[in-house]
Amino acid sequence: MSKEKNPVDLALELAEESRDAPLLAESFASKLFMGEIDLEQLIPFPEESEEEKKFGDEYIAKITGLLRENLDPDEVDEKREIPKDVLKALAEIKAFALKIPKKYGGLGVSQTTYNRIIMSVAAYCGSTAVLLSAHQSIGVPQPLVLFGTDEQKQKYLPRFAEGVISAFALTEPGAGSDPAHLESTALLSEDGSHYILNGEKLWCTNGVIAGIIVVMAKTAPRIVNGKEKKQISAFILEMDTPGVEIVHRCQFMGLGGIYNAFMRFKDVKIPKENLLGQEGRGLAMALSTINVGRLSLPAGCVGVAKRAFAICKEWGNERVQWGKAVGRHEWGKEKISYIAATTLAMEAVTWLTSRWCDEKKSDIRIEAAMAKLFCSESLWKIVDMTLQLRGGRGYEKASSLKARGEKAYPVERMMRDCRINTIIEGSSEIMKLFLAREAIDPHIKAAGALLKKGSTGMDKFKSALKLTAFYGKWYGKLFVQGLKKSNVPKLYGLEEHFKYAEAESRRLARKIFYSLAKYQHKLEAKQRLLGRLIDIGTEIFALFATCAYAAHLFLKNKDNANIIETANYFCLLAREKIELLNRQIKNNFDKESNALGEKVLDEIAKTSQH
Repeated sequence: MSKEKNPVDLALELAEESRDAPLLAESFASKLFMGEIDLEQLIPFPEESEEEKKFGDEYIAKITGLLRENLDPDEVDEKREIPKDVLKALAEIKAFALKIPKKYGGLGVSQTTYNRIIMSVAAYCGSTAVLLSAHQSIGVPQPLVLFGTDEQKQKYLPRFAEGVISAFALTEPGAGSDPAHLESTALLSEDGSHYILNGEKLWCTNGVIAGIIVVMAKTAPRIVNGKEKKQISAFILEMDTPGVEIVHRCQFMGLGGIYNAFMRFKDVKIPKENLLGQEGRGLAMALSTINVGRLSLPAGCVGVAKRAFAICKEWGNERVQWGKAVGRHEWGKEKISYIAATTLAMEAVTWLTSRWCDEKKSDIRIEAAMAKLFCSESLWKIVDMTLQLRGGRGYEKASSLKARGEKAYPVERMMRDCRINTIIEGSSEIMKLFLAREAIDPHIKAAGALLKKGSTGMDKFKSALKLTAFYGKWYGKLFVQGLKKSNVPKLYGLEEHFKYAEAESRRLARKIFYSLAKYQHKLEAKQRLLGRLIDIGTEIFALFATCAYAAHLFLKNKDNANIIETANYFCLLAREKIELLNRQIKNNFDKESNALGEKVLDEIAKTSQH
């Protein structure tokens, strides 16, 4: 009987599978975790061409106008349906083919323009934003453009330009954030003409109304070095194929209008030519698709944050309590300042990462994960503050407010809708573990056998020599003085924050190194420690992005002095959080938390046994 790999080894293998190769250059964030800053990637802040921006502005005006005239978001939430005439109108303006190349009938927009469109839709109706995003951020168009054959592209891409909706079927009842344990199978028929798919998929967004999906399933294992290796492959599946069953349309706390399916496949025949890419590369394709698709979620978060900010500004000025507007009280000003500053930072992180994606100079999997983590967590706090500022009216449904003659601010729906963002496409906890793996990857490569259980003495000796050579050059750099004054870019008053971020990146690199040296292979179990290190790295990344973005905006319009003041306040908030996290690395209650958690679960286990 072969010994099954432990979860850690499987996770490391999965991380390797997700890597895009060959890389053109190290990404900004990968260098950040090693204490190095690539100013050329950051300054000047990358932006769209004027032609692309003009097209985006015009299209945003078109799609938001269409939605405001034809769709009531609160009605969508209540009735759980996006009207068919709206879907038809969206198809007519090619909203389901935004990133599809023009030669296949699509609009061929950049990732940045696409994200700007998703941002504008999310600010108005979350369910419609999810429909569009799930279809082309992770649905069939994205992996098909990246990995499909010419024949597959010619057959399917024009159909999306005509309005066919797609979905992505990966998650299963027993395999959520752990796709290595998929149970669905797709076995090649005896005559080799088709695969036979059996299994179940859960939470397949758009699955209820999709015409075509990408489905992930296990194919026959292959033998590598005398051992059996599991293979996960991707397939294009037409939903009218016999044996496909929509078992249930799922209902959620928010996003009432999404068409999320629990589906079952029984002896479904998939033509061999519908294999996407190569057998066994499905998981790599899925993770690569998600890496890019993940960028639309921060964009949606920015849209909702801007909507919340607009509500807070208006309500903060017009609602009077204790003799003055609620926004003029110190508690109100604190909330409005936080929302203004954090929304700017969310924008900076989102647009910076989107532009890097368009430039295709490096693999942005780390930046995409950081953007997702930062923006989803920030939005939840922003919406919570917005509801608190609105008080009872924030808790009241927009339809109820409207019925009694008040402005129908949809804060209650916004809160329900945005809660999923810290869970979907990789929960915050999973994002931190993924980022931690990426952060320590250079050290793992350098240390090799020293971190591996069961390594021989000779293996460890060779690894130690390699390690000495690696750290001999790298480690000393972390203690040298940071950026020289002449090298600090002109940031119109934000230079000190920029220098702080650079110094903190070196400090973070040292802490990652110390943690790995102290705990070695046991570090993967120190999730709270890893989480704090990643939170620090994410805040540093947001600091850099915000300084560069604010300086860029100010340079374009020097009459807008508030941009620098707003960025300055975010930097102060980020620095405060970084210092707190650094203190918590040494002084925390993790030991007590772990012990109590174990005892509580032990008690429950004993009770259930009796």
